[in-house]
Amino acid sequence: MERHQIVSREEWLAARRTLLAKEKAMTRARDALARERRALPWVKIDTPYVFDALEGRVTLADLFAGRSQLIVKHFMFGPGWKEGCVGCSFELDHVSGALVHLEHHDVSYVVVSRAPLAELEAFRQRMGWRVRWVSSGGSDFNRDFHVSFDKDAIAAGEEVEYNYERRRVGIEELSGRSVFYRDAAGDIFHTYSSYGRGGEDQLGTYACLDITPNGRNETGPSGNLSDWVRHHDRYDAGGIVAPTGRYLAPETLEQCCEAEPNVR
Repeated sequence: MERHQIVSREEWLAARRTLLAKEKAMTRARDALARERRALPWVKIDTPYVFDALEGRVTLADLFAGRSQLIVKHFMFGPGWKEGCVGCSFELDHVSGALVHLEHHDVSYVVVSRAPLAELEAFRQRMGWRVRWVSSGGSDFNRDFHVSFDKDAIAAGEEVEYNYERRRVGIEELSGRSVFYRDAAGDIFHTYSSYGRGGEDQLGTYACLDITPNGRNETGPSGNLSDWVRHHDRYDAGGIVAPTGRYLAPETLEQCCEAEPNVR
């Protein structure tokens, strides 16, 4: 870590007050941005999406669980995967403690992935999460919200829509979160979605790291959380996280193509 200037308490207070003014300005700007976000126009959802849940087949309306607002976490966990994305898991680690508060503020929170329900449930149990998780494998939900992509299109290098632009992606599943509102008549509206770094505000660990001297300290080959974050039961297991967001155990690195090219 770069050595910092050492000053008197009075000099430190002067510098801190200057920074405080900037922090307050950012807080006010964040509040204004949140108001603008809530003022976005809505889109009515007419597609009859159906999901696999522990209680059987459920609709998008069922996911509201009697509340008027719904946050859906688009979790990267595709058919055939053995476990979920490390970054999505990091985000979900922050949700369990918030669930009771969200639910008592008229907000339901549900995780949606394309993998079969049995695989999702096994991973949920392993991680110890209380959150509700359903499978969208039998519907176009993930594709309609631009977080799942055609394998052949990816292999051909075709551009797809992700984070509100056309781009090439290297994996069939990407992350995000979408918000919905259900009115008294039962109509459902899509109000907001974010992708990429749009979920950082939900990561309390980052908020804590950002006030420490070393900060996020993401100085590895990827320059992001995959340089250090692991599934919370794997921090002492070694291995790496590939650019796809998937964990690679030490014994698989030599033969796994996901480790190429910049994570060795």
